[in-house]
Amino acid sequence: MEWKKEIRIFAWLLGFFLLVYFMPVETERFRNAVFEALRLTKWYAQEHVLLCLVPAFFIAGVIAVFVSQGSVIKYFGAKAKKWKAYLVASVSGTILAVCSCTILPLFSSIHKRGAGLGPAIAFLYSGPAINILAIILTARVLGFELGIARIIGAVGFSIVIGLIMSFIYRKEEAERAEQQMNFPEMPSVRPMWQTAFHFFVLVFILVFANWGKPDSDEGFFYWLWANKWYITAAFGFLFSYSLVRILKIKTLYVVISVILVVISALVFQGNPLVPFVVATVALTILTLLTQDEPREWLYESWGFTKQILPLLGAGVLLAGILLGSSDGEGLIPNQWVMSLVGGNSLFSNFFASIFGAFMYFATLTEVPILQGLISAGMGKGPALALLLAGPSLSLPNILVIRSVIGTQKTVVYTILVVSMATITGIFFGSI
Repeated sequence: MEWKKEIRIFAWLLGFFLLVYFMPVETERFRNAVFEALRLTKWYAQEHVLLCLVPAFFIAGVIAVFVSQGSVIKYFGAKAKKWKAYLVASVSGTILAVCSCTILPLFSSIHKRGAGLGPAIAFLYSGPAINILAIILTARVLGFELGIARIIGAVGFSIVIGLIMSFIYRKEEAERAEQQMNFPEMPSVRPMWQTAFHFFVLVFILVFANWGKPDSDEGFFYWLWANKWYITAAFGFLFSYSLVRILKIKTLYVVISVILVVISALVFQGNPLVPFVVATVALTILTLLTQDEPREWLYESWGFTKQILPLLGAGVLLAGILLGSSDGEGLIPNQWVMSLVGGNSLFSNFFASIFGAFMYFATLTEVPILQGLISAGMGKGPALALLLAGPSLSLPNILVIRSVIGTQKTVVYTILVVSMATITGIFFGSI
């Protein structure tokens, strides 16, 4: 009814007025929290938007345009074998070394194309949770037991939470499944290997561009980190081949773009972001100038960007105000957090899960943060609870998930993650 809408508008206006009216701008903690929020947002923009989110948006666009709806339904929808759909979704993090925010465009894309709620949720959780490098770093820095517990818990969580979500919304999923059963098998526009090649080249660009430095200065993972930009460049050349061979973009345009990227890399040696930005701008122009699928790919990628990026920015800013950054405090003092995660009580595990679910953790940063908390007295149960809830959830992440699957499902998903992390933490802490 019209009056309900007006009451909602009035409530928002009143809430904003009261917030501004009582804003404690004169206190040092508030001013420091605002500074930390801005610093966290700046860091996020510098470290994650260009190298993480931009490739992720283009990958999501690939799924939306080049992967047929029938294919998604075949592997993740009603026509898929459940064990296979959940298995693929639950181990996706071994390929996608991404954070809780970077997984969102991919989750939104496969859900949009017809993936069942259960497999889509399993994919959403496992993407950032089962990062091989992060798990190895956890085992080395925090102990072998915690590393093993993390990988077992992450794989198990993704499957169990996906199955529970599918069961809770079984009526809605049954209706969706019935529609999918009548969905005709559409012939693929191109061979599967071409779509897979184009998709995985972009995935590997995303993975290696964001490859974090390991804790050791030797070994295979260190070699990958030391040479990550050469590896990324190699996949960039393969991507150029894909643009010509698979997407049929004019060879001359692609060659000119490659030359510009190489020149920018030579001129701005030591700053790989410059050629990365040049490559992104060139790809945008190439797809915009080419009709049919390439232009549609750009439009779909832009659609995901419009939907997700503003919510992520607002979420990071809010998380910074409340919880601060890794270098400073927000409105909630760090001493409170440290004092509440000691021991192995129900409350300490629950608080660690809640803290992890709302704080933003970039890939690999949860390990040194936990190392500091453990040194300050954090129990091993709450440590595991935070590891299982933190990388897969965050306040920015929750805001975007809500825009994809709705408020109710988002609340249920968050409660499941926090509850299971709490229970697992208690069990692990008691061993």
